[in-house]
Amino acid sequence: MFCPWEERGDFSFYLPLVMAADAVLDVGCGTGALLHGAREHGHGGRLCGLDPAVGMLERARLRSDVEWVLGDLGSVGWDREFDLVVMSGHAFQVFVEDDDVMRALTTIRSALTDDGYFAFETRKPLAREWERWGPAHPAVVVDADGTVVRMEHQVETPVEGDLVSFTTTFSSPDWDYAEISRSTLRFLDADSLSTFLADAGLVIVEQFGDWDRRPLSAMSPEIITIAGRG
Repeated sequence: MFCPWEERGDFSFYLPLVMAADAVLDVGCGTGALLHGAREHGHGGRLCGLDPAVGMLERARLRSDVEWVLGDLGSVGWDREFDLVVMSGHAFQVFVEDDDVMRALTTIRSALTDDGYFAFETRKPLAREWERWGPAHPAVVVDADGTVVRMEHQVETPVEGDLVSFTTTFSSPDWDYAEISRSTLRFLDADSLSTFLADAGLVIVEQFGDWDRRPLSAMSPEIITIAGRG
């Protein structure tokens, strides 16, 4: 696992929010680590994970006491069912077009109860984190079978506007060939994010600049937002 629980500040931030909510939806849940952790910490309410990747949900379904839904926000239509919706792992940044952002936020608002909250984060563009994503900073893990897997990013330059495109290469001495994927993420600034939220009928309740809940500032690496249904 390239992002183990103990190395993720976001899970330490989100877990108390999850534990305090009766019904929780994790959008882009991946392998379900956050919801697995909630169950292990004694959450007794409704937990639901949504993800479009079959392989991710196969691992998530190792726990059967959580609802696992294959799909994305365009394929669901929950109405006031969740006290908390979370998006961790910077999943919010996959929405690169304005229409994509608005559809996602509108669907999330519909899924929230009247007093529910949406908690998520996006990387602050001024921090320019993509400049630390080159081949000089690879991640290497050993999977459950003992296979050594290396992951490295190559950012496409020049970076213009708020979109960053990059390739990710997964390789291993035990594989015949590397696997390469291409992605684009959107780095919204705080003002643009605030406008999207307001247009979707969501009201910012709290914002932080890092996982230790320090205030949002010009030098913050993150824009961590908790928004309510307006």
